[in-house]
Amino acid sequence: ALVLCYFLETNSKQYNLVDKNVIEIGAGTGLVSIVASLLGALVTATDLPELLGNLQHNILQNTKLKCKHQPHVKELSWGIDLEKNFPRSSCHFDYIMAADVVYHHPFLDELLLTFDHLCKNDTVILWAMKFRLDKENQFVGRFQTLFDLQVISNFPSLNITLYKAMRKGKMKA
Repeated sequence: ALVLCYFLETNSKQYNLVDKNVIEIGAGTGLVSIVASLLGALVTATDLPELLGNLQHNILQNTKLKCKHQPHVKELSWGIDLEKNFPRSSCHFDYIMAADVVYHHPFLDELLLTFDHLCKNDTVILWAMKFRLDKENQFVGRFQTLFDLQVISNFPSLNITLYKAMRKGKMKA
């Protein structure tokens, strides 16, 4: 999350978030959502139902009366009720943000399904990933069946890579 937040802050001209619709999946404590909100985005921070109380508290504590748009907190269990909770016809996100979401291996199929459901042709995915096991490399390969992937920053000493992704054939060179 710290890597993605640092990137957003130091690249705010290239990735201008003001008035952009942003969803963070697997928001955890909400750090990325907080920073995106402070940078002017309309943020929806999502996570599992049992984590929403802490997420809501952190976001309120750090954004109330400090942001152009107050962020929203919403339940998102990967792969479950996606069309019901985030209808393709009415949900459009300029950015999907994810920090360290590839760690709970039983749900990687659902994670890929969630990225696919939330991503439109012009949506940019900003994804910070910490590599721990070989399963992560396999997920990146599967991710690339649906999305073009570009490394935008690399931190080898931390085993963290920051990616930009878009639907296949939609990323500009």
